Amino acid sequence: MSSSYSSTYSSTYTVADVEKVVRSIKADLIMIASSTRAMTEDKAKQYAHDIELLAKNNYLSQVDVTLMSSNGSEKKAVQYVFQTEDASGTERPGGVMWPHTPDGWVRIILSYTDSYFKESANVSKLSFEINWVSTTASTTHSNLTGSGNRGYSSNGFGANRSDYS
Repeated sequence: MSSSYSSTYSSTYTVADVEKVVRSIKADLIMIASSTRAMTEDKAKQYAHDIELLAKNNYLSQVDVTLMSSNGSEKKAVQYVFQTEDASGTERPGGVMWPHTPDGWVRIILSYTDSYFKESANVSKLSFEINWVSTTASTTHSNLTGSGNRGYSSNGFGANRSDYS
């Protein structure tokens, strides 16, 4: 028995638009790495690579980035919620000069679109740089307070960023 799958997807944005938005997220990740020392800049670039790969394939709905202290408590966080139409944020990267926390770590949790699960054969062929694993960690940041919003977009594709401290 054989099966096949095809899909049609139309949009007003291009791969270049996704790359532009992810460049802003990558800049944020590098700033977080640089200021906290809780991850290396090389690791931040690897995370950005995988985020871009997933976003280009419309497999990503949200990215949650959290600075964890050495005892496992949340210190700061940002959430990026991806939009594939009518995104309007135009701000530059920044506002993520987080506290120096070399004994902590940065936790990154990805949330996927339905397409990610429906196209698992295609997903398995992607060249990820991070070995992603499932988690049950909460991304509600109930012990933090919302401290602002920022958005990155290009031709309708975008990521709305919510900040928590």
